[in-house]
This record gives sequence, C-alpha cells and structure tokens, in this order.
Amino acid sequence: MVNSDYLKNLNKAQKEAVNYLEGPLLIVAGAGSGKTKVLTSRIAHIIKEKKAFPNQILSVTFTNKAAKEMQIRVSKLLGSSAVGLSWLGTFHSICAKLLRKHASAANLNSNFTIIDTDDQIRLIKNICKAENIDIKQIAPRYILAIIDRWKNKGYYPEEVKISHKDIYEKIILPIYKIYQQKLIDLNSCDFGDLILHVVKIFENNKDIRDIYSKNFKYILVDEYQDTNFIQSKWLNLLSEKNKNICCVGDDDQSIYSWRGAEIKNFLEFDKVYENTKVIRLEENYRSSQNILSVASSIISNNENRVGKTLIATREEGDLVKLSCFKNGKDEAVGISDEIEKVKKKFSYNNIAILVRAIFQTREFEERFLKVGIPYRILGGTKFYERAEIKDCVAYLRLVYQEKDDLAFERIVNNPKRSIGDSTIKIIHEYSKKNNLNLESSSRKMIEENLIKPKTKIGLTLFLGILVKWRNDLKSKKINHVKLLQTILDESGYSAMLKSKKDLENENRLENIKELLSAMKEFDNLESFLEHVSLATSVDQDWDGEKVNMMTMHAAKGLEFESIFLPGWEEGLFPHQKSIEEK
Repeated sequence: MVNSDYLKNLNKAQKEAVNYLEGPLLIVAGAGSGKTKVLTSRIAHIIKEKKAFPNQILSVTFTNKAAKEMQIRVSKLLGSSAVGLSWLGTFHSICAKLLRKHASAANLNSNFTIIDTDDQIRLIKNICKAENIDIKQIAPRYILAIIDRWKNKGYYPEEVKISHKDIYEKIILPIYKIYQQKLIDLNSCDFGDLILHVVKIFENNKDIRDIYSKNFKYILVDEYQDTNFIQSKWLNLLSEKNKNICCVGDDDQSIYSWRGAEIKNFLEFDKVYENTKVIRLEENYRSSQNILSVASSIISNNENRVGKTLIATREEGDLVKLSCFKNGKDEAVGISDEIEKVKKKFSYNNIAILVRAIFQTREFEERFLKVGIPYRILGGTKFYERAEIKDCVAYLRLVYQEKDDLAFERIVNNPKRSIGDSTIKIIHEYSKKNNLNLESSSRKMIEENLIKPKTKIGLTLFLGILVKWRNDLKSKKINHVKLLQTILDESGYSAMLKSKKDLENENRLENIKELLSAMKEFDNLESFLEHVSLATSVDQDWDGEKVNMMTMHAAKGLEFESIFLPGWEEGLFPHQKSIEEK
C-alpha cells in the first residue's frame, strides 16, 4: 500500500522535482533543502504512477548509512512494495552485485574476495620485496593511492600513460601490473576494481550493457558532486537507453577532490545529457537566515559553481559571531567560555567544534580537561593518544628515567633497529631473573654476549645514543623542546616519517609540530611529562553528554544546534595546500 500523502508535504520546487519523470534531471539541492525527502518521494511517485517496477529503479548513494536511511524512508512510503527495491545501495555494493553476476568477463569467479586495506598493503609489500623496491623510499600506502587514482580514471595497467611530473609513477606502474595480476590469481579485487571491472565489462560487452541499460528505467543518484570519473562513466553507460537519470547534489558542498571527485561531472551534466532539466531546491529547513546569509556571502566568491540563493524557513536566529584571538590557546579559552553560556540553552551533544585539521583539537582537549567540559572526538584519536605523540613522549620518558620499561619497549625498535619480538622476550626474561630494568638488562646482555650479532649492533647504538641524550639534558642543560627535536633527528624517527610519502605521515608530522609547540608552554621536561600523564589518565569516557569535536570532512551530513569554527585563518582554512594548488 503506497502512502499517497508524500506529495502534500513538499514545497513547490520539491514537488516539481518529484513530478518531472521524462528525461535527464539535475537537482541543485542546497544544504538542508530536503534532498533525501525528494529522492524517496520520487521513487514512491515512479512506482505509484506505474512508470516502473521497483527492480527497474537504480538508486545510488555514497554511504551505507545514507542507503539504509533511504531504504527506511521509502519503506514508510511504499510499505510492502519497497521489498522489490533490489538496486538501492552504494556505488560499490551495487557494482559488487553486478560483478558477481558477470565475474567471468573480468577473469574472476563469482565467489571472488574483496580485499581490505591491510590485505592491499601486505600484497604491495610482498611485491616490493620480490622486486627489490625499498618501501622506506616509497611507502606502500602511497603506491596504493596512485593505483587507486589510476583506477578512478578508468585505467587498467596497460592503459596508463606515465605523468612526467611524478618521478614515482615509473616505479609504480610495473608494481600495478604485478598487483593486478596477483589479484586475478587470488580471485580477488579491491574496492577500486568493483567499479572499474564493471565499466570495462559494459564497454567490452554490449549485450551485457544492454540488459541493464534497458532494465533501469529510472536512475537516481545522491551526492552527485562527489562522483569521480569512473563512477560518472558507469552511470553514463547505464542510462544509455532510457535517459531517465536524476542526479542530486550541491556544487558548494564538493569536498572530496582529494579523493578523486570531479566537480565538472556536476557542472557539465547538461552538456553530457541533452535536454537536461535543472531544478534548484533553495528553501533551507536546517539553519537560521543569518547563518545562511553569511554562508551564501562567502561561497559566492567561489569559481565554477551553478549558483543558488538559499532561503531559511526558520526565524532569523542569532547573529553569527566573529571572534579574534592572538593564538590557539586563547581561542580554546574563548570558545570554552562560550560553551559554558550556550549549554544552558543546548545540551553538550548538540554543540560541535569543527576543525580543518585534527591537530587543532589539542588546545581544546587541554582546556576542556582543565575546566571539566566532557568531550568526544569523532573520526579521530585524542591528541595524546595518537601513536606518533605516544612515541615522542616515550622517548622523553626514557631519557628522563631509565627504569621506564614501558617506554623502552615502545621505542627500542621504533624506527626499526633489527630488534625483534624474540629479542624483547629474552631481555624480559633476563630482566625478571636478575631483577633489573629492561635497559640495564640490555647492557648486561651485550657485555655477556647474549645478543645476536645483527641485533647487538642496533641495540648498542640505541643504548649509546640514550646516554648522549641524557647528557644533553643534564650536563648541557638543553631545554625539553630542543631535546625532542634532537631525539627525532638522531633516532631517525623524523626521517622515517618523511621518507614515507603519504597523507597519513604528513598528518603525523603536523601533529609532532603541534606537540613541540605545546611543550613551549612548560618550564621543563618534568612539568611537561607530568601534564601529559594527567591529561591521558583522566577518564574521558564518562556517561552522559559530551561536546563533539571533529574535522569538517567528518561532519558531512550531521546537524548540531551550536557550532564553533576555530582556525579560520589563511594557511589553515583554507589550507596552505589549497592555496598553492590554485
């Protein structure tokens, strides 16, 4: 039974978008304008008007969460009729379904495995080892990022044309060829393959392409501004026969170019699909008019946009406040004071701090711990719990006092010094037997020739440099900030991060830079280490409500009553990389 009330609660533009069922349609949906409502109502309308059966509708979302939400909403409108919506899901889930049906066309069996990132890294490491490629010079994650970029552009290995701008592509292409063949041999594919294989099958097998192109009478796509080349190509092939493709998105919310998204798919939609109807959803049901006016004024300066004027359906609301601070510490104090005021009106759960880079949370974490404001970090790890920060602190702890066995164990082989788990185990056994700490045990075992020759070299160098750092601290009286910089350089830790060219290590280097900045606030190493131990020992998993901290990317699709945006300064927001790319 179809609920016929679905049209009554739509505004004029939403109703027009639901009723327009002939030919390509681009819905330019501003933030909070009810695009999900339009998509679900449109599906209900297609079925109610008997334009297509549920299994003749392809509805594509970007996330599993969005797909689930749409399924629930459509079920409320359609009741039992929603059961037949077998082609509602993400790009990857729908392509996996298609690929299993036609696996042989991609030299796979239908029971192929979809490997995860860890499996991919392991496979790349094995290939590099066999090909004598040093992964210290070119990180497996970076290799995979380039391979994924090629797949997003629709290239199998034999179709790749090397870019002379990137010196690493010549090394990576042969790895891609081996990697792709290994995947076939293992009857596996990665996430990039799911769409790439299906596109190639459609391009090379007109009979298979025609089956689906004829079957899908209507195609609906959410978040179209974030599609990449291969996803757009896939949609183009599937809409070949019926041309009834409806794409919903917002060019002003395109934030995934770094992941391969191409905004031109959205901007040039009407050039790809002839006789395109464009409908703008400009009534905003989420924000007050003052917020919309500020946002519209800022975004109007952007180039390459379709353009729209958002109108609030709510009251004008409070004015947007702009506060200026001398530094991040003052900013954290100012925002925490504001939170104390607004918490009378909103719960902590409805308050959010959105940052451009995750290292920005450090100042807020320290301030919140000090004043007792509970918080959570969504999509990230608390500052002092991040691996690279814990490594730095462990080095400092061990220099400060040699009995710190936990610190010793964490960094004795970090970076790699040929000191494996078996060596750590025998040092532990010797330590227990002789009632010594791990560092003293290591020295004794070297004297007694109880360590393997290769391991002995790395361990001796490490123990020697520990003595040097302690001398720097106690005799030369270098300050704790300079000490950490020296440790990072002389241990090889900085070189290890810099040698691995990928986004993750760039973030780690940014976090360490923030740590060095934080250390300047303390008089000496002792006071800094005491601060860290207190910051990490506080029980932060309290029941009840918490202020939400996350990056702007992680906030996509979420809603809060009160939002703070720190760090709106050139070089951070927009990020320096965005400025340099112009």
